[in-house]
Amino acid sequence: MLMPLTIRNQRGVTLIEVLVTVIILSIGLLGIAGLQSRLQQSEMEAYQRSQALLLLNDMANRIASNRNNAATYVTGAASPLGVGMTCPSNSGSRKQRDSSEWCAALQGAAEKTTGGSDIGAMLGGRGCVESLGSGQYLVTVAWQGLFPLAAPSAGVACGAGSYGSAGSTCANDVCRRVVTTIVRVATL
Repeated sequence: MLMPLTIRNQRGVTLIEVLVTVIILSIGLLGIAGLQSRLQQSEMEAYQRSQALLLLNDMANRIASNRNNAATYVTGAASPLGVGMTCPSNSGSRKQRDSSEWCAALQGAAEKTTGGSDIGAMLGGRGCVESLGSGQYLVTVAWQGLFPLAAPSAGVACGAGSYGSAGSTCANDVCRRVVTTIVRVATL
């Protein structure tokens, strides 16, 4: 007679085990979904950085190839080219064409929606050329990152204060991303 009593006590245990397994699996799947979302953000950040490096290299090469007029490429950090700015005219000197084309590229001329409007390879892409003296020029590309990180060095002023507002998660330039290079022009 003890046998039926033992069987009765075991009923429902399998259902609880299945319920616990389903809960554990759902928590794991939610973790995987969060990881996938974070991976997509990281992939977009990497894409933006690679586009910024291409544009940085483009302007550095333009300055180096027109070294006799390198000083005319200087924009300063206060007047960058790119998103939200009026691009220079594409007519006239080689420097004007270079600046116009670089400005259009920063604004996303190569990236278009189906409607034909520029969407940009980077969020809020801006570019600056600053003179460091002695034939050295600091070329910088700045853009809006997707999530806060550490703010760039205070010595890199291009786009400073343009990405984020007080009280937001991007305050104090923690969402501003920059890449820089120095172009050295020899005096011959």
